[in-house]
Amino acid sequence: MSTKRFTLVINPGATSTKAAIYEGETEVFTENLSHPIEEIQKFHEIADQFDYRKDAIIDMLDRHGVTRDQVACVMGRGGLTRPCDAGAYRVNDLMKKECIEGIQGKHACNLGALIADSIAQMIGLEAAYIADPGIVDERPAYAKITGHPEFDLEADREGVIWHCLNQRMTGKVYAREQGKRYEDMNLIIAHMGGGVSVGCHEHGRCIEVNRALCGLGAFSPTRSGSINASKLIEVCFSGKYDMAKVKKMVTAEGGFVAYLGTNDAYEVEKRALAGDEKCQLLVDAFCYQVALEISRVAAAVKGKVDGIILTGGIAYSKPWMAQIKERIEWIAPVTVIKGENEMLALAICGNEILNGVPAKEYV
Repeated sequence: MSTKRFTLVINPGATSTKAAIYEGETEVFTENLSHPIEEIQKFHEIADQFDYRKDAIIDMLDRHGVTRDQVACVMGRGGLTRPCDAGAYRVNDLMKKECIEGIQGKHACNLGALIADSIAQMIGLEAAYIADPGIVDERPAYAKITGHPEFDLEADREGVIWHCLNQRMTGKVYAREQGKRYEDMNLIIAHMGGGVSVGCHEHGRCIEVNRALCGLGAFSPTRSGSINASKLIEVCFSGKYDMAKVKKMVTAEGGFVAYLGTNDAYEVEKRALAGDEKCQLLVDAFCYQVALEISRVAAAVKGKVDGIILTGGIAYSKPWMAQIKERIEWIAPVTVIKGENEMLALAICGNEILNGVPAKEYV
């Protein structure tokens, strides 16, 4: 019997599934299992991709010679279920039911808990787990008032959807580098990727953050950002578009896609640097809106901010980060932590569970 304590980490995305084996907090290997769009389009619903993606992960383990007795924990990316507090959760029947239904949206992340649970059962583990899903909502009640009761969220069914997993992990990494605990600091963390979420973290709880999945906040490569409500109403009743198209305009076909026809921020940066005035205008607008969002959430802690962190894929752009930093460094020291730490975050949570830290029950 092997004495290794491997953690299998599963993170499904739109056209790929990241899967990795960790030993403690050390990555043994990671693969980005590509799912060609022509294959994905064969499935009517995202939930129908379950076996296809699971088989790809099993094949990966076989290719690397990872045996069943070597895997002690399986961690999946959390799905769009009901709002909950941050932390690690055991995958249970209620969570699986809500992931299948997609009660807050049909997204590939809903498969994370389902595949993790199935593989855990297959190899004889008692349970699988998720951690810090994107539906974590720890905002106070007054932060959830919209200004009209018709638009307030249902407290038990809806909430913000944001990059919780990466934001919290990045906050912990930053705090460790400062010789402090994440739970003892006030941090503003801006995740900039396909979507943009900016969270204000007060002593380990994110007390304010924009609803990134539905496009609120700063615009992004694919999302419109907080647009003019009156104009949106006019568009909805113009007769030109159905509901599905308007939703796409806000969540998948907004931002750089709408203005420039691309969701590739690096391509936009290259075109701007080459002298494309429209691209440069959109770069300036993006940096401006992210800076405004950071300034907005600083009010949640009355300006008492210990540090601001810029993270996500777009954080690789030095010129863009310099623009944002110039507008916000009056608030607090600014640090850039490029990329995302989602796989490591799940691995660390898995290691904590193996070391006896209890997981929460999803209810």
